[in-house]
Amino acid sequence: MNFDGIVNKVTEMIYEREPSLLERFGEKGKEKCREDNHHHMKHLQSAYELNQAAFFTDYAFWLNGILTKHGMKTQHLIDNFELIHTVLREVKGEDEQQAEAFTLYLSAAIAVLKGEPVKGEV
Repeated sequence: MNFDGIVNKVTEMIYEREPSLLERFGEKGKEKCREDNHHHMKHLQSAYELNQAAFFTDYAFWLNGILTKHGMKTQHLIDNFELIHTVLREVKGEDEQQAEAFTLYLSAAIAVLKGEPVKGEV
């Protein structure tokens, strides 16, 4: 799977939705956003290799705790995960099965972050 392409697309979508981010944080902030999204993708990959959604939902819960302590809102992380989910739905071919698993893990993490029960066995 082309993680760089996914990360770049998600980052661009984030900055298109909130152009003020570039003014506030500059290119350095945009690069940090890419870096964060690479971490998300690596954790999705690890969850896939372990076949354990809990690996990713635990990461999301842990990360949210750190982010909220630094003034971010849970919704920012949820929005980021939803954008990754959107981009992954476009993946076809040999990576399609992996992308489908990633979207399930993202959905489970979003549910956890919203305080909702996780539906079904992921």
